[in-house]
Amino acid sequence: MEEIKQVIIVRSDLEMGKGKTAAQVAHASLMSYFEAEKAHKEIAKEWLETGEKKIVLKVEGEDALRKFMEAFRFKKIPCALVSDAGLTEIPPGTKTALGVGPWKSNEIDMLTRGLKLL
Repeated sequence: MEEIKQVIIVRSDLEMGKGKTAAQVAHASLMSYFEAEKAHKEIAKEWLETGEKKIVLKVEGEDALRKFMEAFRFKKIPCALVSDAGLTEIPPGTKTALGVGPWKSNEIDMLTRGLKLL
């Protein structure tokens, strides 16, 4: 059985507090899960049944986040970009995180292997 995981890519340049970062990661995880569940019910179900593995990685800047989103969409890997409401620490519309998957680990790793853990 192939490993299934979810990856959350967070912007480290925004200097969000720990609570704000945790909230953005949670948004990205849920949003991306719902994308995967709509398109690939069997993969989403397997992920839920095998421990919901998640990895949180970091990038610098919105451009980097968008480039990853475009690459995942090109590969048809479910993903979701978080756009902040701007009610607390950062301006409205700021792109903070990208949720990827759940999806096949090896396919996610091909695009993220150069990123560091948050």
